[in-house]
Amino acid sequence: MELALILTVIVVALSFDYTNGFHDAANAIATSVSTRALTPRAALLMAASMNLIGAFLGTGVAETVGSGIIVAPTGDSGLLVVLAALVGAIVWNLITWWFGLPSSSSHALIGGLVGAAIASANTVQWMGIFEKVVIPMVLSPIVGFLLAFLVMLAIQWIFRRANPGRVNRGFRMAQTFSAAAMALGHGLQDAQKTMGVITLALVVGQYQTGFEVQWWVIVLAATALAAGTYAGGWRIMRTLGRRIVHLDPPMGFAAESVAASVLYTTAFAYHAPISTTQTITSAVIGVGSTKRLSAVRWGVAGNIVTAWVLTIPMAGLAAAICYGLLHLLPGLRSL
Repeated sequence: MELALILTVIVVALSFDYTNGFHDAANAIATSVSTRALTPRAALLMAASMNLIGAFLGTGVAETVGSGIIVAPTGDSGLLVVLAALVGAIVWNLITWWFGLPSSSSHALIGGLVGAAIASANTVQWMGIFEKVVIPMVLSPIVGFLLAFLVMLAIQWIFRRANPGRVNRGFRMAQTFSAAAMALGHGLQDAQKTMGVITLALVVGQYQTGFEVQWWVIVLAATALAAGTYAGGWRIMRTLGRRIVHLDPPMGFAAESVAASVLYTTAFAYHAPISTTQTITSAVIGVGSTKRLSAVRWGVAGNIVTAWVLTIPMAGLAAAICYGLLHLLPGLRSL
């Protein structure tokens, strides 16, 4: 039973990673596609490649997710908690993807872990969640918005006398690099969350001690995320690239560059699992606000913020329900 459960958890974790990829593909490429800096298929191929590379650049976030969110019991009962958490996160990812809302896969996973732990009467590390999840969750969109606003103002001032057509052509080329940097940051952040959950399952299942991420876990997580990214998330791409604010190439470059910088800083300096979705969306709103406040479709932005607020509790609820349903399956009732 334990071997079957550990294999099931790994498969479901990689399935979550795949949904993370197609759910969050818009994070890296929506701005470049909307400004026509890249064609959709070329952008997806670039994003998938950079996601794959980014996943190999660190494991600090993975260790935070694996050891800093919940304390799961060892054996089959602990594996069931991890499995319920993953299923709950996948359910919320699919719901928000269907409605085209760029919610956070990262927070869906964290919400799933918390919901499954509560449902199973296990320990939730609330202080770790506050320090590594809640504070970055609040600060990263604010920082992304403010930095993007200031960077866009600087670009407007520097190129105030330049030919608009030439400026747009130059920034359209520059967006190739800023989109690649964003995709690299997405791989650096989001692949590690799946690595952390798989490592947690291995520790709980007593297949390893300590939360050091094994090389084969990195390879599997990187590949699943890249494959999901290449599959694309067109519903969310339309929301992020067109429905919030109409972007031009300088605005797209500013938003992507700022978002990538925030992702790198939080991953390398703080090992904090922040939302790439929140970071790029707030940066898009920031650059859009430099035109005029009415340039941002605040109704759409409000729907996105609502999805952000609901993600952790709703994914947690879905995971708690999944935990109860799993106990109805033959062979799992005694766990």
